[in-house]
Amino acid sequence: MPAVHMQRAPTFADNWGPRALLALVVAGGLYGVVLVHAAGQALLALTLLVTTVAALWIYGSARTSASRYLFPGIAAAIIFVIFPMLYTVSLGFTNYSSTNLLEPEQARAYLLEERTVLADSAREFTLERTAGDQLRVRLAPAGGGAGTSWISNPVSLAPDAPARVEAALQEDAASSQSPRPETELSLKDRVSLLPALRLLTLKAPDGTALELISLREFAVTQPLYQAEADGALTDRLTGSTFRADDRIGFYVNDNGQRLQPGYRVGVGLQHYQRLVTEARFREPFLSVLVWTVLFSGLTVLGAGALGMLLAVLLNWDGLRGKAVYRTVLFLPYAVPGFISILVFKGLFNQNLGEINFILHGLFGIRPAWFSDPLLAKVMLLVVNIWLGFPYMMVLCSGLIKAIPADLYEASAVVGAGPWTNFTRITLPLILKPLTPLLISAFAFNFNNFVLVSLLTGGRPDQLDSAMPAGTTDILVSYTWRIAFQDSGQQFGLAAAISTVIFLIVAAITLVQMRFARVAADEPRR
Repeated sequence: MPAVHMQRAPTFADNWGPRALLALVVAGGLYGVVLVHAAGQALLALTLLVTTVAALWIYGSARTSASRYLFPGIAAAIIFVIFPMLYTVSLGFTNYSSTNLLEPEQARAYLLEERTVLADSAREFTLERTAGDQLRVRLAPAGGGAGTSWISNPVSLAPDAPARVEAALQEDAASSQSPRPETELSLKDRVSLLPALRLLTLKAPDGTALELISLREFAVTQPLYQAEADGALTDRLTGSTFRADDRIGFYVNDNGQRLQPGYRVGVGLQHYQRLVTEARFREPFLSVLVWTVLFSGLTVLGAGALGMLLAVLLNWDGLRGKAVYRTVLFLPYAVPGFISILVFKGLFNQNLGEINFILHGLFGIRPAWFSDPLLAKVMLLVVNIWLGFPYMMVLCSGLIKAIPADLYEASAVVGAGPWTNFTRITLPLILKPLTPLLISAFAFNFNNFVLVSLLTGGRPDQLDSAMPAGTTDILVSYTWRIAFQDSGQQFGLAAAISTVIFLIVAAITLVQMRFARVAADEPRR
C-alpha cells in the first residue's frame, strides 16, 4: 500500500515574512496619508488612503489572491490617472486663479502679516565688521537730518540665518559726519546678507523696533491691518473695514475694493454657466469648438484619403520600385513630429520661406500665412495632413493585402475597371476595420496641442474677444492660454473647459469602442 503524504497546513511562522512586509508597506502608506493631509491636500490623501486600504485587503485576504498580480497596475491607474482627473474636475468648481491661490486661513494670515512704515521713521544704515568678525549696524538720523545716530551691539549674521535675530541700539558717540570706516561693508556684501538682514530686528533705546524695509534703510513698522472680533480687517492707514466675501473669495470693503491675495472658494457651476450664458466666454469658446471639430475632421478626411490613394497605387502590380516609394512616403512619419513642424514653420515664412519664394516667382504673390486667419488654418491643415498620411497609408496597405485576390480576378473576368474595383471591393472591405482607427485619429487631433503650439501658437488672435483666444486655437491650446497666458491665469475656468474636453473625447472613445465591437462581431455573422 503506497504511503500517503499529508500536506502540512501553513503556520504563522511560514507567513511572517510577507505579513511583516505588508505591515511595513501599510504603515508607510498611512504615514504618507497623514503627511499629505497635513499639507492641505485632502483629495490626494483620500486617494492614497483608498489605495492603502485596498492593498491591505487584497494582499491580506486569501479570497483575493487572483487580484494580487493586477493590483500594482490598478494602484498606478488610481494615483496617476484617476486622481489627476478628479483633481481637475474639482478645480472646475472653484475660483482657483493667480489671485485666488490660497486657502481662506492662509490668505487671512498673509494679510495680517503685511506691515506699513511709520512716517518719518526710516533711517539709512551702514554695516561695519568688528574685530571679532561680527557685524554692527550704524543708523543715520531719521530723515537724514541732524538728529541722533544709533549703532547696534555686535551680532553674528550668516547669509543662511534660520531664525530672527535681535540687536540693541545705543547712541553713536562718533559724529555722523565722520569718514566711513575701512571696515564698512560694500553694497555687494549687503546683498549677500539680505536674507539675514530681513530677519534682524533692532531695538531702539525707547523700546521701538526697527526692521529692514529696503537695501539701504531700517524703519519702524506696524501691521497694516487690524483684526476685528467679527473677523473683519481694518486698514490702519485709511480706517476702511474689509470683510470676507465667500462668493468671490476676497476681503471687500463697502466701496467694492478688494484686498490681494484672495482665497479659494467653491463657485459651483459658475464656470460652466459662463461658457453658455456670458457672451465674452461663449463666443470664443464656441468658435474654438467649431474650429476644433473642423480641424480634426478635415485632418482625418485628408490624411485618410491621401493615405488610401497612395496605398492603392502602391498595391498596383505593374508599379516598379514600390519598396523605394514606400520608404520615401513613410519618411514624414519616421522623422520626429516637432522637427517637421519647425521645418514647415520656416518654409511658410512670409519673407524668407521657400513656399513664398516659389509662389512669388510663379504668381507674384506672398501670402501672409501667419497673420491671415484663413491662410493660417489652411497651413495647419496642410502640415497636419502631411504628418498624418504615412500612418494611414501603412494601415490601408495592410488591409488591402488582406483582401483575397480571387475577388479582383473575378472582377477582371466581368470586365470591371480600377474605379469599380475600388468602389465595389477595396473600399467596402477596408472601411469597416478602418473606421475605429479613423475615430481614434479624430480623437488624437482633437487634442493635438504640439502642432498648434509650435506652428502658430494659436495666432492670429481674435481681436474682438475678451478672452485670450486665437483663430487657430483648438480647445486644448485655448485652455492652456487661459490657464497660463491670460493675465488672470484662471485655472478654475481652464479646469472646467478641460472637463468639457474630457467628456467630448470620452464620447468619441465610446463611439470608437462601439465601432470596434461591431467590426469584431461582423465576421461571426
